[in-house]
Amino acid sequence: MIRVLSTRPLEPHVLDQAAQKGIRIDTLSFIDTEPIRDTALTHQVQQLGAQSLTAVFTSMSAVEAVAGHLGRPAPASPPEGSTPRLPWKIFCIGAATRRLIEAKFGPTTIAGTAPSASELAAVVLKHHPSEVFFFCGDQRREELPEKLTAAGVHLHELVVYKTAQTPQRIEDVYDSIVFFSPSAVHSFFSVNSTTEKTILFAIGKTTADTIHTYVNNPVITSAAPEKEGLVRQLIDYYERLERARPKDNN
Repeated sequence: MIRVLSTRPLEPHVLDQAAQKGIRIDTLSFIDTEPIRDTALTHQVQQLGAQSLTAVFTSMSAVEAVAGHLGRPAPASPPEGSTPRLPWKIFCIGAATRRLIEAKFGPTTIAGTAPSASELAAVVLKHHPSEVFFFCGDQRREELPEKLTAAGVHLHELVVYKTAQTPQRIEDVYDSIVFFSPSAVHSFFSVNSTTEKTILFAIGKTTADTIHTYVNNPVITSAAPEKEGLVRQLIDYYERLERARPKDNN
């Protein structure tokens, strides 16, 4: 049995898919996100909700936080036409974040997506906005804001959630560890280490680069910023290893 640690919760069906391939995934969170609950912020977001503007999201946590301020606790799969459209032109990272935006704010609000913050900035700039509202956390990366401001875009940053590291010491030895954010990498390595044989998986290039600041282990980076897609890559990796293993004909 191959043993894997995921530093973020995964859906039961994802764990079942891995288990069917002989891969046991333990899940343990190394960060905690919490929406900022502030009357002034709620008033500001609600005022913006009535305006036509260009908005950027690089995390599902930011989408959830903004939806909370707007009073939009939409179901995971709302009936078509049941969610009033927000008058925003929205750019975001990843399919999962896009699906959440469509559920919360309306399916026609998406103006563009990209697999990373740097690439998303390039997509936004193709639309030539004069100003952009970036809804983010208190530990957001620099790539997107720097590219937009360098291009002359008037950037409004609204911090709508906080991220706290929750390091936990691991006693078990795992074949692989899966990371979904730079914050989780910092949290994990603040109290843990890995063996030279541990294979590490990262949700994107930024997370992979952060891992390399701690260890020289092999890092497999996801092709897209999706939890399920990264686990699929992990399963494929071990399936390829199994096929490549010499067969015992005796």
